[in-house]
Amino acid sequence: MTNTTTNAMTTSTTEVAPEGTTRTVAAYAAARPDAPLEKTTITRRAVGEHDIVIDIKFSGICHSDIHQVGEDWGSGIFPMVPGHEIAGVVRAVGPGVTRWQVGDRVGVGCFVDSCRECDNCRAGLQQYCTGQGGAVFTYNGVGHDGLPTYGGYSSELVVDEGYALRIPDNLPLDAAAPLLCAGITLYSPLAHWGAGPGRKVAIVGLGGLGHMGVKIAHAMGAEVTVLSQSLRKREDGLKLGADHYRATSDPATFTELAGTFDLIVNTVSADLDLSAYLGLLRTDGTLVQVGAPEKPVTVNAHALLTGRRSLAGSMIGGLPGTQEMLDFCGEHGITAEIELIRAEQINEAYRRVLAGDVRFRFVIDAATI
Repeated sequence: MTNTTTNAMTTSTTEVAPEGTTRTVAAYAAARPDAPLEKTTITRRAVGEHDIVIDIKFSGICHSDIHQVGEDWGSGIFPMVPGHEIAGVVRAVGPGVTRWQVGDRVGVGCFVDSCRECDNCRAGLQQYCTGQGGAVFTYNGVGHDGLPTYGGYSSELVVDEGYALRIPDNLPLDAAAPLLCAGITLYSPLAHWGAGPGRKVAIVGLGGLGHMGVKIAHAMGAEVTVLSQSLRKREDGLKLGADHYRATSDPATFTELAGTFDLIVNTVSADLDLSAYLGLLRTDGTLVQVGAPEKPVTVNAHALLTGRRSLAGSMIGGLPGTQEMLDFCGEHGITAEIELIRAEQINEAYRRVLAGDVRFRFVIDAATI
């Protein structure tokens, strides 16, 4: 496990970016579905009155990046520049910006805009925007200006000031980058369903998402169990904060732990027997799905009826929740366990993610793009 420490000093100066100016920046992009990512240049959209220009320092590699490049979740927009775990420093601001100054440490997650007017947006749940077109995703999306969005595998990003988040000063930017997706994806259900002292929480899977769930649930004060296919990562799980580690390949796990957990968060995108996992819940317990299997899942209704159990889903978090997560991680010193790579290693990293050969998140050093 590697946690490097890169910090940027915050200054109080302000560089105003001229409105209407576009910027040509370096990036890594896939030219077509399943194509290897190659170095190229892209044009960032014109800087608006309330935009900031971010000098990207680090960008995490999320498994969803691989799904998007492969069009596993539908047709994509190419060339595609993936990356929605972005950590950097404000380089310049638009003339109307009030929230940020040059030198501020900021992050950008899975979306860069939303309608701002629907009930969900007004409630701070921008990830569930119901306005026309929904949330504007950081990449493989279309902005309100009609232009495609490009993600964090690049040297710069232009974003509305309201869609950037403050990264606490005590968190190194490289290891903080995965918090913008993996961190909030686990924090959101753990907070919403009340993980804390006296609560028994299970995290299914110990990958990029699961390891963040263990760290966060432990910091919240819950009793944490990892449910993994094998005991191969048991030592890692216990070091990260798990109290227990059980193999789901062992049938005894499902008999001995029946009716145990208040909350189970499933981070696995594979097809699992969710009915079996529902049987591990106490009365009124909840199984939350955050992994995204390619095929529809089926559930035995009796697994829900016997115990008034719930099956729910959760997708990332809104702006207030993501800032809350970052502040929580700053307070508790939580970051991702990462392997820092150079940009020319992206395609190799993709292969290793698919092979399960990463502990636990790859992060690209944007200085090598």
